[in-house]
Amino acid sequence: MTARRIGAGAVVLLGALYFLLPLWATFQFSLGMVRGTWSFQSYRVVFADQRFQETFLFSTVCALATIVLGALLVVPTAYWVRLRLPRLRPIVEFVTLLPLVIPPIVLVFGYLRLYNSSSWLPFTATLWGTNVLMVFGYTVLSLPYMYRAVDTGLQAIDIRTLTEAAESLGAKRHVVLLRVILPNVRAAVLSGAFLTFAIVIGEFVLASLLNRPAFGPYLQNVGANRAYEPAALAIIAFAVTWGCMILLQLAGGGAPGRPRASVRALLKIGRRGR
Repeated sequence: MTARRIGAGAVVLLGALYFLLPLWATFQFSLGMVRGTWSFQSYRVVFADQRFQETFLFSTVCALATIVLGALLVVPTAYWVRLRLPRLRPIVEFVTLLPLVIPPIVLVFGYLRLYNSSSWLPFTATLWGTNVLMVFGYTVLSLPYMYRAVDTGLQAIDIRTLTEAAESLGAKRHVVLLRVILPNVRAAVLSGAFLTFAIVIGEFVLASLLNRPAFGPYLQNVGANRAYEPAALAIIAFAVTWGCMILLQLAGGGAPGRPRASVRALLKIGRRGR
């Protein structure tokens, strides 16, 4: 048993070194902008760059829009498939997994072919339309993560019993979804939201080919023209991604207390029914 623990500890240590040593080397290099000393000058330059602020804000807004659109699309779909259409679940799962198989470059070229300025729906004719088209593309790319998270959350609760209880108290289907089901899968939706945010922040292909000022193309442009700032940006992007993962864990940690929210919602529906 002791030998197994030592072996397992050695494997974990080697994995951690394989992961952390390149990260430490990148961080150390990012501190060397001022010759002869370590400083955060490269980070100051990055944060003071107006393009960094504009692109990060643009990608953040796109990520939030993608999260809202993805939640509005996935939560009712996953709920309805589990409640009324279980036979369609394999088909829905297959469709939501397609973005993992189809490269983003194929997706964006299809968008440019279908929605160019001379098509019947000219999204790319205006900046606003191009932004909307890019959010749609981000929503497609995030479907595997958002759907899996929400579907797992729905699997952990008895949606049929909750739905029947709420309907017996006079609640309509949209009230059941918003007041009873959604509080139970809030942690799952947040998990999918944080994963979506991390994906959108670093996405390059759609933003580049649609020529939008997103954070991904900015990272590539800085990496091709500067030395120390790309290392600083890599550490910043890493921090953003791990921040999302930490928030994901914190959101998932509140799962055990959620059923009480459903009980309170059912009690409120019962009082209104009276």
